[in-house]
Amino acid sequence: MDRLQASGTPGWPFWVYTLLVFALLTLILSLSYFLGQRHRGGASDQPYESGIMETGSARLRFSAQFYLVAMMFVIFDIEVVFIVLWALAFHELGWPGYLGICVFIGLLFAVLIYEWSVGALDFGPDGKKILKAYRKLPFKGTAT
Repeated sequence: MDRLQASGTPGWPFWVYTLLVFALLTLILSLSYFLGQRHRGGASDQPYESGIMETGSARLRFSAQFYLVAMMFVIFDIEVVFIVLWALAFHELGWPGYLGICVFIGLLFAVLIYEWSVGALDFGPDGKKILKAYRKLPFKGTAT
């Protein structure tokens, strides 16, 4: 016996809906095939049909710091998933789960402090050097 009919719900609306979806899909694809544009330009056989010819290699050199940022994002993003899953199971885990997540967040904080101390979070020029150079600039025409 069909599972839908076993629950007391008739199964024919599902099959009518499925048939309508396939009919609409067939109609849309057929119309796009028959009414769509067909063109064969000079650049159609090129890797990109935009008509822009390539000027060099697509291989660019990036600083290793970009990869470091991407890896830190992935690491901290996955840890957010663990924290959300812990929050969803908070009542079932009780105090042992709470202590476990406290240790986990403590380790995250320790890793963040370590990365900060080794300079992994320094993305721009040194602010102290900029301030020192700014103080050495001669200011002419300032009102005192």
